Amino acid sequence: MSGLAPARRAVRLAAALLLAALAAIALWRLAARPAPPPAPVEVLRLAVNAEYVGSCPVLAAHGHGYFAREGIDAQLQPYSSGKASLEAVLQGKADLGTVSDIPVVLASLKNQSVVILASIFEAERDHGIVGRLDRGVSTPASLKGKRIGVTLGTSGQFTLDAFLNRQKLLPAEVTLHNYTPDQLAGALARGEVDAAAGWEPFLTGMTQAIAGKAAIFYGEDVYAGLFNVAGTGDYVRAHPATMRKVLRALIAGARFCRDEPDAARALFSSASASEAARLRTAWHRYQFDIVLDQGLLLALEDEARWAIKNRLGERSDMPNFLDAVYLDGLEAVAPSAVTVIH
Repeated sequence: MSGLAPARRAVRLAAALLLAALAAIALWRLAARPAPPPAPVEVLRLAVNAEYVGSCPVLAAHGHGYFAREGIDAQLQPYSSGKASLEAVLQGKADLGTVSDIPVVLASLKNQSVVILASIFEAERDHGIVGRLDRGVSTPASLKGKRIGVTLGTSGQFTLDAFLNRQKLLPAEVTLHNYTPDQLAGALARGEVDAAAGWEPFLTGMTQAIAGKAAIFYGEDVYAGLFNVAGTGDYVRAHPATMRKVLRALIAGARFCRDEPDAARALFSSASASEAARLRTAWHRYQFDIVLDQGLLLALEDEARWAIKNRLGERSDMPNFLDAVYLDGLEAVAPSAVTVIH
């Protein structure tokens, strides 16, 4: 019996050596195997109003690598308004764009297929009117008979009309002059207009352009600014996987804008000192969330009634704005963020 013990030990040792050799071979084969190819990078052209604070989730997703993490090479194209961004999308120059609700409404009334992927920002005190005190604009009612600069077909025009209506002023009682947003401050400073309507940061720029002569009226009680990411219906619905990636990146970007306010404000590096100070003061009032809310549909319908009344589109009937929101993407990524009744 004593002679069997060394034999057993020898067998066990041989088996252990064989297992070790097999394990080494397996590890060598795994190490020698080439790494799987990286997922293909998708190029996404994104028209963005880069100076507007509502674009923060997009800028953060781009600057902090959230798009890249999803395999998207986001190529940002700067525009001065959501209207211009949406025009770039409709002309095929961009795949998606940041835009307020008004241009989406006007596109729907022109039978252009535009769908909102998600709302990304909301604020109540970023639209308003700046008037020249030396032209007699000191109160909202004093806008009667004045020349007012505005970017037609934008939330600036809607806010102005709603503001005038609140003052019991008819559209015919003022004279509108159409400018791009970045032209408003110059027009006001040169005296081409007595007042101008728009949104931040252009309101701050207008106030600076006529320093000491400015009266500013905010439109928070007539318009809550909604900012969205939108594309053509054909493009968005043909790229469902890409839309989910975009939404995940935007959710991360919005979280960054909420949780890291100082770093988020640094994304707007071109802001003037006064605009930077305004952002610090106002930031806590901003809502950076990636949502599709029932309130969006109600706003679109309200604005469509305004646009139809003012004959700003080809249609005179109310569109079905459920066709103007893309629900599948956000329902797949963050279902609790969708409260649209459908």
